[in-house]
Amino acid sequence: MASKSEKKYRQIKRAHIGVSIFEFCLFMIASTIMLVCAVQQTTLYVMDTKLSSEYERISALARLYDKARDADDAAIYGLLDDEDCDYIVTDKAGRVVRQKGSNTCGSESGRVLLTAEGKWITAYRDTERDYIFPSKNERIGLDIIRFREWLSSEEDEEEKELDLDSPRERFINLPIWLSVDVAGGEEHFIGKAVFSANRRDVFMITSFIVGIIALIIIILITMLVSAIRSVLRQRRMISLYFSDIVTGGHNWTWFLVMGERFLRKRRNAKYSFAVVSYVMVNYRNYCLCHSLAEGEKLLCNIYNRICASIDGKEMCAHATSADFALLLKYESEQELKERLQRLTEELSVISEDHIFSFQAGVSLLNRDKGRDGSPAGYRETDLDTEYNNAASARMTLADSEDSGIAFFDEALKKEQEWLDTVQERQRRALDNEEFMVYYQPKYDPKTDTLKGAEALIRWNSPEFGLVPPGRFIPIFEKNGFITKIDHYMIRHVAADQKRWLDKGYKCVPVSVNVSRAHFIESNLAEQIRDMVDEAGAPHELIEIELTESAFFDDKKAIIDTINKLKDYGFSVSMDDFGSGYSSLNSLKDMPLDVLKLDAEFFRGGSGDGRGEIVVSEAIRLGKLLNMQIVAEGVEAREQVDFLAGQDCDMIQGYYYAKPMPGNEYMERLKNC
Repeated sequence: MASKSEKKYRQIKRAHIGVSIFEFCLFMIASTIMLVCAVQQTTLYVMDTKLSSEYERISALARLYDKARDADDAAIYGLLDDEDCDYIVTDKAGRVVRQKGSNTCGSESGRVLLTAEGKWITAYRDTERDYIFPSKNERIGLDIIRFREWLSSEEDEEEKELDLDSPRERFINLPIWLSVDVAGGEEHFIGKAVFSANRRDVFMITSFIVGIIALIIIILITMLVSAIRSVLRQRRMISLYFSDIVTGGHNWTWFLVMGERFLRKRRNAKYSFAVVSYVMVNYRNYCLCHSLAEGEKLLCNIYNRICASIDGKEMCAHATSADFALLLKYESEQELKERLQRLTEELSVISEDHIFSFQAGVSLLNRDKGRDGSPAGYRETDLDTEYNNAASARMTLADSEDSGIAFFDEALKKEQEWLDTVQERQRRALDNEEFMVYYQPKYDPKTDTLKGAEALIRWNSPEFGLVPPGRFIPIFEKNGFITKIDHYMIRHVAADQKRWLDKGYKCVPVSVNVSRAHFIESNLAEQIRDMVDEAGAPHELIEIELTESAFFDDKKAIIDTINKLKDYGFSVSMDDFGSGYSSLNSLKDMPLDVLKLDAEFFRGGSGDGRGEIVVSEAIRLGKLLNMQIVAEGVEAREQVDFLAGQDCDMIQGYYYAKPMPGNEYMERLKNC
């Protein structure tokens, strides 16, 4: 099925020129018919006029014959015979009763309508020169082909050019015999009529026909010029449709339309092709530091350099911003990778003052399968989809600013399919409460007593089973659905706390993660307050947890939200402290209640005691700022003993408990 770009291209290609060509062809056909009809009607009119005059002459002779017959007057017969006209008189049986001149009257006759006379007459062919005859449509006909042969022949020149010096200057004389009833209808006077034309007649007829032909030619030339202009306009439109305004070369639409046409050609079926999404890293920063005009000039140079590196069976187009779409031949995956690396090395120093980075995503095209399962070209290849695959592979490099190459494979395809699946089902899963709240207890390392817990989310999907948070939380964070999850978790934790309190359990504070995207909302504190109040849970049993990375957003908005939460009776903690580039300013400026040390502090170690020193000082610093300290990811007894010695308030880790469903956590509350 043709893509939208292909359909649009076909519409442009058909526009204007199709109408012009159709009109041109239609007019040519109509003009030919008009010309033939005009010539025919003109010829018939001239012949009808001429023969009407001849009929009047023969009718006059017939009347003279009637007088001579009635009077039996030889003198009248003499006058009749003196006329320059051959004739015969026949009776009803067809026998000749009188004759003058040669009898070349044929036996074939027909009825003819003389328009000028307004009457029907009987006409006979001439047996010697039968170029004109009574036709089947009851008009005088002319055998054009034989007549042209006669005119072009060298015979009978004298007959063709009779009486050249006479006033009439006749040079065409074609005979036909016309019949007039005489003797009260008992006999027929058949005279030899001559269709004659002089130079003036021929000139007028020729001038008329030439005028019509000239008019038709002028109109045809005008239409032809219009059609040519339409072709040129169409080519300009296609050129503009396929042109990139930045580089002056080919654009994304050209790549899609011409690329798929190129791949469908049989001669290209023997080659292996790959689609490449090739992107300049930090292009916008370059434009910001210099100018948009300089950035576009750089893109133009990059485009020209890429085009110079490919051959006639490969394609390059400027897709969007700093993205270039390439269709490349390759022998092997390694050879293609090395080629792209060489291109990147060349382009990285395209400017003397800068070193640029480029990232490439590659999708290797699969050939179609023939009926016997053998490769059969690329007729079913969708370049748009393949480029999207290449771009998806390139996006795996997006977190880095270094040059790199990534190939699209089945694993990446499955990852993209999973991303689509999650986004398609996320709303339904929320409405059906497929998300479950798990609790991981926090214990006092000095007394081994339960002091708190963290609420963690799990997805119990009817289709996929229990899905770990690492499979869907990052997707929700990118598409913004994480704010819905935040609300979901706060409501459920508050409802659980209220339910357990009603059962008489000694509840401990439970921390709930709130995303950084959610935390900068000006009314977040009010939202949390209202949700907890709706469930009826005490505020002091809900701890709001945010990651250290959130502090690099709008600090003032975050501080305002934290202060509001504390005013409403909630405690606020910083999660994953030390997981990134920790800032002491975060601790200085943020009025936090709890500091959670990242699990990485307790994994491995240099063996020289440096890790213990950092942990000890972090705990001491938190204590000096009146914060409780929670250590995450603790799995060994020696870690517990060390943290207890450093006056760590709580430990959260597998040493004490893994995350567990709400009913299992409730059993632990019973034993408190």
